[in-house]
Amino acid sequence: MSKVMKNPAEYRKDLEQIFLAGVERVNPWQMILSKVKKVGNNLLIELDSEILTFNLNDYKQIFVIGAGKATAPMAAALEAILGARISQGIISVKYGHTAELDLIKMIEAGHPVPDENSNLAAKEMADLAGQADVNTLVISLISGGGSALLSLPWSDDKVSLSLSDKQDTTKLLLECGAAIQEINCIRKHISGIKGGRLASLVHPATCINLILSDVIGDRLDSIASGLTVADSSTFAQAVEILDKYGIRDKVPAGVKSILERGLSGDIPDTPKKGDPIFDKVKNCLLGTNRAALIASEKKARELGFQPVILSSRIAGEAREIAKFYLGMALDCSGLRDGSGRPLCLIGGGETTVTLRGKGTGGRNQEMALSFLNEMRDTPDETNRIFFLSGGTDGNDGPTDAAGAYAELGIFDAGLAEGLSIQEYLNKNDSYNYFKQAGGLLMTGPTNTNVCDIQLVIVE
Repeated sequence: MSKVMKNPAEYRKDLEQIFLAGVERVNPWQMILSKVKKVGNNLLIELDSEILTFNLNDYKQIFVIGAGKATAPMAAALEAILGARISQGIISVKYGHTAELDLIKMIEAGHPVPDENSNLAAKEMADLAGQADVNTLVISLISGGGSALLSLPWSDDKVSLSLSDKQDTTKLLLECGAAIQEINCIRKHISGIKGGRLASLVHPATCINLILSDVIGDRLDSIASGLTVADSSTFAQAVEILDKYGIRDKVPAGVKSILERGLSGDIPDTPKKGDPIFDKVKNCLLGTNRAALIASEKKARELGFQPVILSSRIAGEAREIAKFYLGMALDCSGLRDGSGRPLCLIGGGETTVTLRGKGTGGRNQEMALSFLNEMRDTPDETNRIFFLSGGTDGNDGPTDAAGAYAELGIFDAGLAEGLSIQEYLNKNDSYNYFKQAGGLLMTGPTNTNVCDIQLVIVE
């Protein structure tokens, strides 16, 4: 196949199609319908390595609970499968990430910082879980974002955390550049529902957890802060994280007190592996970032590119990862297969942003702006390189954009508008740069969430 030169607009369309192919692979509605089936009185869950079978006649009631950006379409699919078999249900979703439900109550709540509805959803879910008994089947629908969407602040006879305590703590962790696993470690240890504590509330019921992963490496104890999973993290690690980022004395007094009391043994740690509360809990991983990348790879090949998957576990500071991707693009001629097809490098994971200013943006837009900033220094080498970074949920940070593109045409447009890339990077204001220069990826909420996808086309 001979190489056909395209213009930047055509390559941007290709990038969007490749990105959306990855998103569609982890469509929650289709994913549930393809993996979960009711055959007679049996509920079948088809996993890669086994098929789980549950006789519905063994249970007097079926509860559906869950939280996450992708949970609404998962719940809608489960209603289509089980119908009136569902006794009660409640889920918590991010504002706008909704679906039509008839049997399961849906509460829209705050993300990435919890709000009053996050508290309301967690309290109602805890109350419903407390009604479960040995004759109950609880089906839990978990996806990324569940940590913020379920907020049940720790309370005991010595301290009772407020919602603002958790909000302030979450903001501090986001601003200092803590990794999602570190943020979730803190969340678990100041919560009454995370880190396996929801499993404690559900016990002794049978609990099936259908999970869509937004965590690098797909660690079940990190997805939505491991609501129904044995927790490997400890109070000691939580305190170490505060010290690592120098925020132990900046977090609210109640948060500091709980973590230090846990460290001293005054508060029991989160449930660990081997605890009998997990004996009747089955965790089923249905969708991952890796699966999305494989679908993007297939689409890239269909569009005439030579695709190469780099990794689904890319993490680190967004600005630094941008340099990694550009370095790969500049140095990847040795990867060509001799066909003359343009390369399409494919990666995924979840990066972080250390806030330095008060602008608007997200990690994907920040990465794209940093990529663009690096491109401009070597225009003769980068004029046929095209980049896209996008969040599979359709919302990058607190913006209405999924991410952004980077190619020299965008830099030229920004220059014509008198925009300084470095100034916008200093303010963490990538959204407003791309809004003026062009380059925002706008998909709207996708109702799924498996981290981010990065794509680089190299002619």
